[in-house]
Amino acid sequence: MKNIQMNHAQKGFTLIELMIVVAIIGILAAIAIPQYQDYTARTQVNRAYSELNNYRTAIEERLTRGEGTDMTDDSEDGDLDAIGFTASNLSTASGDIDADGTGTITATLDGNSGASVRGATINLERTDDGAWECTIDDEPDAFKESYIPTGCSNT
Repeated sequence: MKNIQMNHAQKGFTLIELMIVVAIIGILAAIAIPQYQDYTARTQVNRAYSELNNYRTAIEERLTRGEGTDMTDDSEDGDLDAIGFTASNLSTASGDIDADGTGTITATLDGNSGASVRGATINLERTDDGAWECTIDDEPDAFKESYIPTGCSNT
């Protein structure tokens, strides 16, 4: 009788192939996760800065119309309700503009902001000539220069 030898085709992956795939995924994750965290931190700072710019526009509009600079209601000093403040889940905002138009509006990153930016403060200061200057007090140790929006400086 003849011995019939059949070739069995390999099915599935070998252990070494699976280990190589896992190693490649690990390397990609090690590169991508820190970049994503930096991206979200920059986005959170830019969002808070954009929200402050909305209030800056509202303040300029009030000053142009001669409506005064009192932005507070009777319940809380520094509240921005009079210029349309909307609470944010990312930052808290306050403002103080004097009768001559000088003053500061401030956003502090807290709430749902990332650990690397939590505690940073964005200040928009209006000078007596009507110019606005943006500064950031970078409280957290993990705060990076790359998080600072264009037009702001680090103090």
